[in-house]
Order: sequence, then structure tokens, then C-alpha cells
Amino acid sequence: MSLLKVDNLNLQFRTDEGLITAVENVSFEIGAGEVLGLVGGSGSGKSVTAKSLMQLNPSNSVYSPESSIKLELEEGGVDVLSLKNPRELVIVRGGAVSMIFQEPMASFAPALTIGYQMVEQLLIHTSMSKRAAASLSVEMLERVGISDAGKRFHQYAFELSGGMRQRAMIAMALSTKPKVLIADEPTTALDVTIQAQVLDLMKDLVKEFGMAILFITHDLGVIAQVADRVAVMYLGRIVESGPVREVLHSPSHPYTKGLLNALPKLDALDEPLTPIPGDIPSPLERPPGCVFHTRCPEVLADRCDSSIPQRTNVGKDHSVSCFAVDSTGKTA
Repeated sequence: MSLLKVDNLNLQFRTDEGLITAVENVSFEIGAGEVLGLVGGSGSGKSVTAKSLMQLNPSNSVYSPESSIKLELEEGGVDVLSLKNPRELVIVRGGAVSMIFQEPMASFAPALTIGYQMVEQLLIHTSMSKRAAASLSVEMLERVGISDAGKRFHQYAFELSGGMRQRAMIAMALSTKPKVLIADEPTTALDVTIQAQVLDLMKDLVKEFGMAILFITHDLGVIAQVADRVAVMYLGRIVESGPVREVLHSPSHPYTKGLLNALPKLDALDEPLTPIPGDIPSPLERPPGCVFHTRCPEVLADRCDSSIPQRTNVGKDHSVSCFAVDSTGKTA
């Protein structure tokens, strides 16, 4: 059974220039003990999608009537988009759902110690005593690789290095043992040794607590290591999704192929990198039809620029939205 199910998520932002589409017809689900990787370039809608799961997008957000986000818990199902007041939203803001944000300095209150903030959230979301909450917080700081955790517990965010702040935020998010963990570029500021340690910790917690993880990153190497399934986003739409190894070894969508071709090759270090041609269109000038057709090397005339491709199954649990791909996953 899925812990989290997103159906037909459509999100626009109300601006002075009109409504701007940020997420369009996005659907996915994550089961207990599963990691879904969400991959795409900057501006593809990954973080906006993730924040929708906790209703953290700004007040000018407009969700379409058919948008649905359902959270399945032991005590019953939760319709996330129907939650209105802060008391109701506690369940998805640090309770059953927790998030590791991309920028740790903006996530900690500068006038409060790291420990105070970690203890406060545990007191809100659990029945722990203050002493037990402090003990667990120090333990989690140690588990993410922060040395002298007892000392760091009493320090402020500005007293820690960027990597330490990132690890402290990861410890804070994991300490409530959420059912769903949203990890938005959680290892960006970490060196490879600590990165490996944090990824191992996340995998251990998935096994230990059966949590579901939505893992957002630009790093396909990290996705290959940590995710069970992957969804590739471009300009607000999921263009390909499926088991991580199948998608990375046998990509079907031209955008997925472009992301993989752009990676440096260790056996050919002298070869130039192969970027995806063209630029990402402005959200104010969103292309009609397939959103990738303005940069696609396999574009079909008089079709891709006028019609939106539907999902086609090209393998077990592997789907792609592209007119140029047939049901076998090959270019038509």
C-alpha cells in the first residue's frame, strides 16, 4: 500500500503577469520503505512539487480542483490539500511528513540554538519529555557525523560550517521518525565521505522505520545509489518514470538521454561535455504541446508542438511521455 499518493497535481502561481504554471498533471506514489528519486534541471518544478506535500508554497499558489495529495497513516487517510489551519497542518509539517531543505542557513532561526530548535519540534510532535528529546537530538547529531555533538547542540547555526548546518538539518528532520521524508538536495554541501555516511543513514532508517523518501537531486549518481524508482521532470511535467536502474541504463525520453549524455565520462576525460541544446523556456512563455519540443533532437513536425503526449508503458512500471517513442521504448 502507498504511504503517499499524488494524482493530477496542477499548480499555478498568481502574479502581476497572470497565472504561471509551475507543475502540470504530476502523478506519483511512494510506498513504505521505498525511495523515489525526483530528477530534473533547475526550474523543472521539483521543489515546488515537494513543498506542495506540506502546503509550504506561498499564498499566491493556485491548485486545480482535480489535484489530489493523499497520505495513508495508521489512524486513517489524510487529504493534504484539504488541510486549512495550522493545527490541522501539524500532521504534514514535521509530524508524519518531514523535509530536509536545500538551504540550511535559511531553515534555522539564527537567535535560537540548534538544540533548542530540535527539542522544540520533538515536544510538538511527540510525547517525549524535554530531557529525552535533548538526548535523542544529540544522538541524531552524532548519527549524521557531527563530532562533539553535545557541544554543537548548544551552538547557533552561524557557528557551524555549511556542511555541519546541512547535517544538523538532516538530523532534525530525521529525529521525529516521519512516515514520509522529503529530501531536497540533502547532500549538496557535503564532501563525498560525509555524503556517503548520510546516504547510508537514510537507507538504514528506511529499513528500520519503513519510511518513504522523496529524494530530490541533480546528481544522477546519488539517485543510482539511493533510489528504488526515479521520476524525471522537465518544466513542471514528469516525462519519464520507472525503476531506477532501468531508466538510467535504458532511457527512453530524449530529455533523460540528454541528462545522461551530459555527464562526464571517466573513460574519456578529454572528450568535451555534451550539453542539451537550447535554453529552458521562460514559464511566462510555456511552449504548447510537449514542453520539451523546443530543445528535442527527435521532435516530430506538426505533432510535438501542438499535442501533449500521454504516458506510454515501455516496460514493467516504466513509462514515458513522448510521441517519438513506441511501446518497446525505442524511437518510433
